[in-house]
Amino acid sequence: MLPLLSAAIVPARARAVYAGLEREKVGNVRRWQTAAIGLAAVTALTAATGAATPAIASDDGYTFAVIGDIPYGDAQIANFPKVIAQINADPAVQWVDHLGDIKNGSTVCSDEYFQMIKSDFDQFADPLVYTVGDNEWTDCHRPNNGGYNPLERLAKIRQVFFPQPGRTLGKNSVPVTAQADLGIPENVRWERAGVAFVAADVVGSNDSLAPWTGNSAPTPEQTAEVLARTSAVLQEIRDTFADARRRHDKAVTVLLQADMFDPTVTDPKLADYYGFQPIVAALARESAAFDGPVYLFNGDSHVYDADQPLAAGSKWLSFYGIDQPVPNLSRVTVDGSTGVNNYLRVTVHAPGPQVLTWTRVPFAS
Repeated sequence: MLPLLSAAIVPARARAVYAGLEREKVGNVRRWQTAAIGLAAVTALTAATGAATPAIASDDGYTFAVIGDIPYGDAQIANFPKVIAQINADPAVQWVDHLGDIKNGSTVCSDEYFQMIKSDFDQFADPLVYTVGDNEWTDCHRPNNGGYNPLERLAKIRQVFFPQPGRTLGKNSVPVTAQADLGIPENVRWERAGVAFVAADVVGSNDSLAPWTGNSAPTPEQTAEVLARTSAVLQEIRDTFADARRRHDKAVTVLLQADMFDPTVTDPKLADYYGFQPIVAALARESAAFDGPVYLFNGDSHVYDADQPLAAGSKWLSFYGIDQPVPNLSRVTVDGSTGVNNYLRVTVHAPGPQVLTWTRVPFAS
């Protein structure tokens, strides 16, 4: 256990969750693996999910759009079809990624709302990958969200938004490799234009370890879900980088909702972030072993930012217990929430130090 994980900052059940993630040295970066859910469960969770779905044909150029934390509130809900139409009309865009949070954190997580957003998603002309956010399940225990059991809401999200596991959403649905056999169809990976992509279910609210209403620590069922999903995410990250190295891909791109390096928080506490530690360690380890740039796209903190969160001198190195800087990992946070007025247009280029470039495209008035 790290010294930082004391009773003063991490409650007893949270420490028990963390104790289930054991360390293993790999080079100079810690590798974390799940050890608390039993050998049989670990074997099932980390097993191959069957024959991989066909990869999308590579090509020399590729542009995709990234959005997240939208729509928030009545005005954005009403305008969301126009946002979709604008992205559809962008001749450069061939793919869309939504980084989660399809509602704000203080509105009801109803079946009807989920169905409405799914109907909107169905209007995307290009393939759409939706990465689940915390507002639509993790935080649904809040009274103003309807007081739901978050795990029941996660099951509903999977039912509504992933009716065909292993295929994207959007009118031009295409195959992707999904962790459907593990019960986590939202975790997907694919390759295009020499870039490996992975979308993983990693959410805010301490990756769903923030206590639910009426509790001071994670419940047993909450703990079990986090351990299972974390194991699957770690496997997905490892598989993505292994495939990228085997194919000699020029870059790896990771898409998730949580901002694990939130620059808007001046004094972050490990008690609010420890759920991300094994994921950060895996990204650090795999990035350090990859001969090319790695890009992380996330939402959650709502304000556009581009940085290198694990570069030399970063406070996040010691915070997460990473021994060596990871200079090839770049991170981009997309605009979101009530102030969002653009989508991110990302273009894949030839091999080099900057395989991806991006620009913020304003929403039409």
